[in-house]
Amino acid sequence: MTVTTIARAWMVRRGDGMVLGFTDHDAALTFGGITFRPDHGMSARALVQATGLSVDNSEAEGALSDDSITEKDVLAGRWDGAEVKMWEVDWADVARRRLVFAGSLGEIARSQGAFRAELRGLSEPLNMARGRVFHPRCSARLGDGRCKLALTGETFVAEARITTIEDGRILRFANFPVYEAGWFERGSLNVLSGEADGLRATIKNDTALPGGLREIELWQGLGITPAAADRVRLVAGCDKRAATCREKFGNFVNFRGFPHLPSEDWIMAPQAGYRHG
Repeated sequence: MTVTTIARAWMVRRGDGMVLGFTDHDAALTFGGITFRPDHGMSARALVQATGLSVDNSEAEGALSDDSITEKDVLAGRWDGAEVKMWEVDWADVARRRLVFAGSLGEIARSQGAFRAELRGLSEPLNMARGRVFHPRCSARLGDGRCKLALTGETFVAEARITTIEDGRILRFANFPVYEAGWFERGSLNVLSGEADGLRATIKNDTALPGGLREIELWQGLGITPAAADRVRLVAGCDKRAATCREKFGNFVNFRGFPHLPSEDWIMAPQAGYRHG
């Protein structure tokens, strides 16, 4: 009878430095300063690796648990882009091992106490478009290193406590600071307390109501629904237009678009090139 001593071991490292190890062996394995546990974590389908630049076609599956990969952390995006390595290892002698996959976690889906995550190989970034896009609207993200706008102070950031919430997406506030209607549309909402602490969503509609009331509608629910009295931070939204950059944010010197580019209609019109050539 032939007995194999080969097991698989996984290492997952989040962006904040947290490291977890898992194995499909029935006992813990330790190497490289990491303990790979058999009782929680991940499994994976067979790897499909190509010689070109295609994504390594595989998925990792695992259980959501309080002491390993929690639903809250998944919803908060803390596992997005986490580094992943997988070894085939001889559990009788862990020094005999072979690295068979290195990459990162891609899209993560969850359901019924479990998660499923796409695995992306090291070649994945090479498939991404590079270079600058020439477009009338700004290509920077509000507050990033290219935008250079400091999102501090009461002008662009507001904190408030939820008064009521409807359908998990419509949040209402009382005694809200005075801002123009729509000031936070396309902006973000970050939960600062309660069960949903750390979760983030994009704002779809921002409606100012009489008597200092405010209604914020999200594009989709947060997964873990905040409760009344939970504290949130709202960040002003940007529609990427030059006029908004100049008038709302006073940051036109850092505008990363090309507002004077001719429109597609101008380019495609049969007579336009002749008249303006």
